[in-house]
This record gives sequence, structure tokens and C-alpha cells, in this order.
Amino acid sequence: MSTRREVLKMGGLAAAGLMAPRIAMAKGAAPVKLGIASYTFRKFTPDQLIGFMHEIKTPYLNLKDVHLPMTPADAAPKQAAVYRAAGLQLRAAGTIYFLKDEDEDIRQKFEYVKSAGIPVIVGSPTHEALGRVESFVKKYDIKLAIHNHGPEDKEWPSPHDILKHIGKMDKRMGCCVDVGHALRAGDDIPSTLREVGPRLFNMHVKDLADPHKKESQCDVGDGVMPFRKIFETIIAMKYDGDVDLEYEINGDNPLPGVLKSFAFMRKTLSEMGYSA
Repeated sequence: MSTRREVLKMGGLAAAGLMAPRIAMAKGAAPVKLGIASYTFRKFTPDQLIGFMHEIKTPYLNLKDVHLPMTPADAAPKQAAVYRAAGLQLRAAGTIYFLKDEDEDIRQKFEYVKSAGIPVIVGSPTHEALGRVESFVKKYDIKLAIHNHGPEDKEWPSPHDILKHIGKMDKRMGCCVDVGHALRAGDDIPSTLREVGPRLFNMHVKDLADPHKKESQCDVGDGVMPFRKIFETIIAMKYDGDVDLEYEINGDNPLPGVLKSFAFMRKTLSEMGYSA
């Protein structure tokens, strides 16, 4: 794996274009940003994560706190600088949980994300804390993308449950649609994405062999998730956020499955008329 010094050297190469997005949409439309939710590599160090991102050939990153420490206060901006020097784009942070309806707890988490210069929090506030979290969204001008976690989640099983609570809130209150958990909650994924519409700030994608079983997660392309229809939907919506693979299986050695999953998604986009 790359050492920190090697990673910093690679930043110059990345700036020259080696880490440019691999998927460019045809006919002048916006690109599809295939990225990584760093929870995928939760058992690995930040330097190892950078090496993996280069192997995957994507710059788009949603950072979990295992790769962007919350403490001490200067840890997040220092680590964020290392990622950026390596050519990575820090698009979101989370999932971050807001379990207390208290100013200080919420402020610390917004300060953490602000210090790293990240524009979107993928979050999971309690219903009780939601209004207070909205006030910090307004104050910090940081978007909140609430993450659905499936039928066992009593707060946010489906994106529909999120929309019911945020419909009249600030426009920076939105959704991170996890397509795997949404499928298990009974959603038709393309229809749900259209319903979320402009409130869609981030996506976590995975595949399932059985649409009802969380433990049936598999490599993308080996399951039942309608990825072509998903891509068609977000392209038609002119969605400009990330499509982040959150690969939760094979935690000790996820890279082979991640590479296979990216190859399938890139092939699907290529077959739709996009250059990869």
C-alpha cells in the first residue's frame, strides 16, 4: 500500500487528470459519478483506502469516521488534506448519527464536517432531533442527506418515511437513498428515486440476491437490483450527486468484489451509450 509520502506525490499526478471520472455521459449531459462509501473499507487505514481508490479509478468519496476521525478537532482537516492531495474529491461524510436533541452534540458534528470542507452530511437524526438538526443545516449551509436503513429501522425504513418528515423543511434537507435497504422495505427503486426528486443528495448502492433478505447482499450484477433502470432514472432526473457503492460484505477482502461491481456498473453505462 502507498505510504503517506507516496500518496502526497500522487496528488500532483491526480491533478494532471489521472483521477478524472471514468464515466462521461453522452451528448453533453452531466457525468454519472460512481464513487465509494468508505464504510466498504472499514477494516483498512486511510492510506490503504487511498490506494484502493486509485485501483478502482474513481475520485468520489463518502467518508466514514473510521477514515476521517472526529477527534481531536484538527484531525479531520489534516486527513482531508491528505485525501485531496491524492486527487480524491470528498463529496460527503457519514453516516453520522444525531441521537441527542442537544445543540452541543449537533454543533460538534457540523463543525467536524465543516472543518473538512465537505458539503453533504449523510445522516440519521432521530425524529426528535430533526428540527434542531435543520436549524444547523441552515446555519452551516451544509446539506443533510438522511439515510434509510430498511424495515428494521424504526426511524427511517424507506425514503418515503424521510419525505413525510422533511417535505416542508429547508430545501437542504434531503435523502441519501440506499437502494438495497429501500428494496427490502418494499420500494420500487426507480419510482422512489423519481419521488425523491430534487431532495436526492446522495445514493448508496448495493445488490441483493433476495430482495427481502439483508444477508443476501452480493456483488453488483449478481443480484436482482435493476441497475440499468436506476441509471436511466437518475440520468433523466439530471441527478448531479454521487452513486456510491457501499459494499458491506467480505469485510476482510472487499476489493475483488468492489472491482467486479464497478466493472458491471461501467459496462452497463457503456451499453447505454456512455463512454467509460
